[in-house]
Amino acid sequence: MAQADDFGLRGSITPEIRVFSQSPSSLRQTNSGLSVASEVTAKYFFGDHESQSIVVTPFGRLDQHDQRRTHWDLREARYGFVDSAWELRIGIDKVFWGVTEAVHLVDIVNQVDAIEDPVKQEVRLGQPMIRLRTTQDFGTFEVFVLPYFRERTFPGADGRPATDIPVDTGLTRYESSRGEHHIDGAARYSNSFGDFDLGLSYFQGTGRDPILQPALSKDGDLVLAPLYPQIRQASFDAQATKGAWLYKAEGYWRSELGRQYEAVTGGIEYTFYGIAGTDGDLGVIAEYALDSRSMVVRAPYENDGFFALRWTANDAASTSLLAGMVVDANTSARGFRLKADRRLSENYHLSIEGYAFGDIPQSDPVYSIADDDYLQIRLARYF
Repeated sequence: MAQADDFGLRGSITPEIRVFSQSPSSLRQTNSGLSVASEVTAKYFFGDHESQSIVVTPFGRLDQHDQRRTHWDLREARYGFVDSAWELRIGIDKVFWGVTEAVHLVDIVNQVDAIEDPVKQEVRLGQPMIRLRTTQDFGTFEVFVLPYFRERTFPGADGRPATDIPVDTGLTRYESSRGEHHIDGAARYSNSFGDFDLGLSYFQGTGRDPILQPALSKDGDLVLAPLYPQIRQASFDAQATKGAWLYKAEGYWRSELGRQYEAVTGGIEYTFYGIAGTDGDLGVIAEYALDSRSMVVRAPYENDGFFALRWTANDAASTSLLAGMVVDANTSARGFRLKADRRLSENYHLSIEGYAFGDIPQSDPVYSIADDDYLQIRLARYF
């Protein structure tokens, strides 16, 4: 990491390989693929007591097969000012809301980068915003003005994993006549009460989760066209820590296209410290998710249980392993996830991640990618 008194620069270059265990559903797809990504973060602090800052984080990827996955994004490009209990940020920024492991229902400010993380969908695009936060005795209160909407990214016809019918972002439609220029807004209150953490949030504007509708492309091919409706959403997230026990829950009420529905998820995590006489800890996770929309494409966790083991070695290399399974209570469909991380040296980090599906019926929302079991290996070089 190179830095001066008030300037810091850090980045990474990450080659990646994905290997698929099943034959592709399209002749344009392959059983493996290579890509390389890079991300750099520059931070500059200035003013009295470094009260002002500029942070810029560009990201880019070059992919062997998928032209859409060869892309770039500004994850952050913001100005910040801190004065006592107040903080102002203006520009492109990232915000995370939520506490559960399997699905983050309330995390709505930033759009999903589904090219980078097509299954778990935890990677987010940078979002233009004005963010004002204050921390007082009664808790932390934040307001957001979101002047521009980011469309969700989707794999191309050569990409994998991907839906059997490709998504044509050129046919994107909006409920609002202002399209991507609709001004959205959000507010959030959070506080800690002893062992209990609570967050209450409200969002109004263009929904980040598109409705995918069948359509014909300009070449006459069957595609899916995204429609972004206007929504109102009130949500909560809560977490309580009691010794080795961790209790967590989150959920929302949403109004969309004249319809109202709810979704909630929650569960427990228990940690066995110093497992088998070692320095490692073993966490046992159990969660459940419900969605009142029942089984639709946009609600894959509508009546599902999640079970996982998380092992942390607590060693110098920060070795960790997560193995989890999702089970649909209605259809008995299953999804499996494995993630392992280890720092190989001061500058190298290895990550292995795998996804697999079993007994997925055609009515299940994830059926379209059920033949895309894959193993992903990334080796990051930090500088």
